[in-house]
Amino acid sequence: MNLHEYQGKELLKSFGVPIQEGIVATTVEEAVAAFTKLQADTGTEAAVVKAQIHAGGRGKGGGVKLVKNIDELKENAGNILGMMLKTPQTPGGVDGPGKLVRKILIAQDVYAPDFDACKEYYVSILMDRESKRNVIIYSTEGGMDIEAVAEETPHLVHKEFVDPTLGLQGFQMRKIAFNLGLSGVAFKGMTKFINSLYTAFVKSDASLFEINPCLKTGDDRIIAVDSKVSIDDNALFRHPDLAAMRDTDEEDPVEVEAQSFGLNFVNLDGNVGCMVNGAGLAMATMDIIKLSGGEPANFLDVGGTADAERVEKAFRIILRDPKVKAILINIFGGIVRCDRVAQGVVDAYKNMGNITVPIIVRLQGTNADIAKVIIDESGLEVHSAILLQEAADLVADVLKKA
Repeated sequence: MNLHEYQGKELLKSFGVPIQEGIVATTVEEAVAAFTKLQADTGTEAAVVKAQIHAGGRGKGGGVKLVKNIDELKENAGNILGMMLKTPQTPGGVDGPGKLVRKILIAQDVYAPDFDACKEYYVSILMDRESKRNVIIYSTEGGMDIEAVAEETPHLVHKEFVDPTLGLQGFQMRKIAFNLGLSGVAFKGMTKFINSLYTAFVKSDASLFEINPCLKTGDDRIIAVDSKVSIDDNALFRHPDLAAMRDTDEEDPVEVEAQSFGLNFVNLDGNVGCMVNGAGLAMATMDIIKLSGGEPANFLDVGGTADAERVEKAFRIILRDPKVKAILINIFGGIVRCDRVAQGVVDAYKNMGNITVPIIVRLQGTNADIAKVIIDESGLEVHSAILLQEAADLVADVLKKA
């Protein structure tokens, strides 16, 4: 689950990470009040208006503006609120529809009064599955796309691996501050910053913390100016306060709807819809679709307790995608009963009516014989298969005719 910048900063601050202070607003009037309060609380003369969407590159798309007075604030807040912000990371990139800006963050100007004395760094923490350790990635080239830095100047990107059983060690924090070229007050500030950031990462069950830029101010303070935070969905039951921060307006509405039905669904860009039980089988099904010449249109795991109603809802979600030219239903009945799946397919087919997308069904396992009878006696135009390769071959055949 992704957090907005202002939510991520609230989380970081709760663990003692120094941040650029700010107040979120949803209207121009709220933005004016936020600016006035920031000036009173922090003494900042200027402020930064930041669009709050789940995407990076906001500044390049016009979603981040420095304002020096109330008039500039009103103008820029009014322009950013309600805009369809397009960045390289929004759906479709800069040529796509963009994302609607519903909230803005009014943040203090931490670069004043001596902009030239400030220095931006890049710091992130994530889990490295290959080494089975957490890794802190950091660079002196903050404020830039880290991917471009890694490609063009890889020697400027450093990694510090942390054994989760031992935790972050003091020498590692000092090593990071040293490699960033810091000394004195800034050196000590960075070690404390890294320590607090890592503690927040572990205790919040995060999958990603990205601070870009992490700023050394003119008076050598270390501050998180931006924050990109992702929380592991599987750990949200331990963090109801973080789960409450979820913004479904920033997520794919189809995926949100599927989740409400208890379905594990991810939208993709292909032409073959998939309905499978079990994540492993779903991945294998997607692989064989691609090997047969098709492209998966989705990842959809109906789970082990799927009933006819849930299967029907899954079926409807798949058919809503106009790119889908065929549907492959691949169920290996262990816990889930094949006859329930078959009944759900039949019910959806009859209730929706006039379905022209070819359907390939492979049902094996618990009550597969009953399921076959249900499908055969339904009168539906469904292609049945026993082996997965047979199903893939049928997919290839129907795609050729599509």
